[in-house]
Amino acid sequence: MTGGAGFIGSHVVDLLVEKGYEVVVVDDLSTGRIENINEDAKFYNVSICSQELREIFGKERPDFVLHFAAQVNVRKSFNDPKFDANINIKGSINLLECCRYLCVDKIVYASTGGAIYGNPQYLPVDEKHPIKPLSPYGASKHAIEHYLYIYKNNYNINYISLRYGNVYGPRQDPNGEAGVIAIFTNRLLKNERPVIFGDGNQTRDFIFVEDAANAAILALERDVRKKTLNIGTGRETSVNEICNKLRSIIGNNINPIYSDPIEGEVRRICLNSDNAKRELNWKPKNSIDDGLKKTVDWFIKSEMN
Repeated sequence: MTGGAGFIGSHVVDLLVEKGYEVVVVDDLSTGRIENINEDAKFYNVSICSQELREIFGKERPDFVLHFAAQVNVRKSFNDPKFDANINIKGSINLLECCRYLCVDKIVYASTGGAIYGNPQYLPVDEKHPIKPLSPYGASKHAIEHYLYIYKNNYNINYISLRYGNVYGPRQDPNGEAGVIAIFTNRLLKNERPVIFGDGNQTRDFIFVEDAANAAILALERDVRKKTLNIGTGRETSVNEICNKLRSIIGNNINPIYSDPIEGEVRRICLNSDNAKRELNWKPKNSIDDGLKKTVDWFIKSEMN
């Protein structure tokens, strides 16, 4: 499991351990946190770009790989596209070569549905929608889907790519530039004004992290016909709505600050996940209101500990 100390990856690890899998986590802790790692998982503090990765594969000999390690910040991908490509493309190819070396049975890849399609021609977006990413991040994540296809055809490594919506929930870093719900929650709990980039009417398909992690487990365990699946709710929620819902849950009516829009971010997006429902028998269990309440509760408990 790459990225198993990270936000989504650590939730996936917890489910794997709960289901009785023997889990090995590879994470360089550049954005992940060691306290996120399940105590029953074996941990290597190693980057996916490192040549040490092959030694770990040789020692642990994994049957399956869940690849969740990535550079996920859209703004950072503009500021340093070489770094973005080094992690998301070169690091992933290094991982794929390790999988080829050990004849790994299957790879579950965490892709993106929020940044891969560009500005939608229709909503909700399905997997047949044209791929026109607006950011280096979106381009780098999509590139690996092509490599997965190549490795499947040439080396018989099975795979499934999950194109996630905007995942949120417990353990998301509120101090990064990605993750608007974590950032807003953190600021409102501190009685600080949240910053909204643009007019706040831009929409996203927000999916709770427990639902995102469950999709990864189903993708690992099921044989599927389609190799690329959207994982989202199919519903648009604006940034203004998120801010208002959080203010209501927290009981803080402080007004947000509006700033310049961010380059390379889509205006509207939501994902058609009908294929995931058919192939994986998956659907989100948490509404946006339920997920926000669980997220706020986690942040409050984290501040108390």
